[in-house]
Amino acid sequence: MTSSKIEMPGEVKADPAALMASLHLLPSPTPNLEIKYTKIFINNEWQNSESGRVFPVYNPATGEQVCEVQEADKADVDKAVQAARLAFSLGSVWRRMDASERGRLLDKLADLVERDRAVLATMESLNGGKPFLQAFYVDLQGVIKTLRYYAGWADKIHGMTIPVDGDYFTFTRHEPIGVCGQIIPVGKLIQEAAGRSNLKRVTLELGGKSPNIIFADADLDYAVEQAHQGVFFNQGQCCTAGSRIFVEESIYEEFVRRSVERAKRRIVGSPFDPTTEQGPQIDKKQYNKILELIQSGVAEGAKLECGGKGLGRKGFFIEPTVFSNVTDDMRIAKEEIFGPVQEILRFKTMDEVIERANNSDFGLVAAVFTNDINKALTVSSAMQAGTVWINCYNALNAQSPFGGFKMSGNGREMGEFGLREYSEVKTVTVKIPQKNS
Repeated sequence: MTSSKIEMPGEVKADPAALMASLHLLPSPTPNLEIKYTKIFINNEWQNSESGRVFPVYNPATGEQVCEVQEADKADVDKAVQAARLAFSLGSVWRRMDASERGRLLDKLADLVERDRAVLATMESLNGGKPFLQAFYVDLQGVIKTLRYYAGWADKIHGMTIPVDGDYFTFTRHEPIGVCGQIIPVGKLIQEAAGRSNLKRVTLELGGKSPNIIFADADLDYAVEQAHQGVFFNQGQCCTAGSRIFVEESIYEEFVRRSVERAKRRIVGSPFDPTTEQGPQIDKKQYNKILELIQSGVAEGAKLECGGKGLGRKGFFIEPTVFSNVTDDMRIAKEEIFGPVQEILRFKTMDEVIERANNSDFGLVAAVFTNDINKALTVSSAMQAGTVWINCYNALNAQSPFGGFKMSGNGREMGEFGLREYSEVKTVTVKIPQKNS
């Protein structure tokens, strides 16, 4: 999940009574949405798959089938790659296009997404179960901001001149690497396959088991809310989920108590109800995996403070779940659950929590909450993670690089660093004729 961190209006985050009073200010889902486009988009055309196969798409809130979509396989990928290579070839319209014009087209795409923002958010909720308002204010806003950010970069990718020895003039060019494929989601198998495939360059974001460290001097109410949102956003199905919450011993019991109270207030329901904070899990397979991991936590001795089971209604809804007395060796403390499950661990010293937080195969993000700048900087410097947040969580944006250490991937998305993954640097050296004396 890469998107800008957009705060929803205060009315949306307030209590249900205040929310109901402000409903007329909120965007509305598109009623009776008709799914028009279910084919494969190749070479600017909608096409059937070469095999003719389709696969069903279900609404996770109801279990009902939404539509059938054309299923692409190797033949369709080959066709798409061939079309992309033709567009990339020397002399093509795309290759000859001015950089500023490419930027204008990205801006136009952002305008179109903005125009159809409610439709796209409705589709996201229907297909993925995310609450409509979250899809509208976070996901779609992130798409728009990212397109506009990179539109601005289109004519600002500069090389440099280099003063080399001898009678030469040397400069560099940043050129696109060529046709790229993006697979969502990705995994270690993609990396292994790429390694066997002619030194293919791969950028991977592989998720994490991210630590969120809460010191006793932090603003407790704020830390509880940020930790709550950091785990439960998008039903817990978020690569950045701060699911290992380390809380200093002196405030541990109080932090657990307030976290349980907050989880019990979390509103689970239809993605199209504006009061809903949490929708269903994406599908039955993920639903079962989450419940199995919850049971492992109980079996291994963690204290189930609240939740822990499905809601017993149509759809793949799971209760907001909180565990206390979690230890580092438990499965729920080591494995990425990708569900609405909060694990709260205790610590005594800064050195201890740094070591434990880093004792993971993952290293995507981390966070620390404290009012002591020295603690904040010490911990952020020590974290083995691609992003560290201080007194905030999920503060993502289009301008900053995002990616992981260790098994959380390689390469970076977003910001100027994201452009580097898609370009090669070419050095050009020109012999300068010298006038005879």
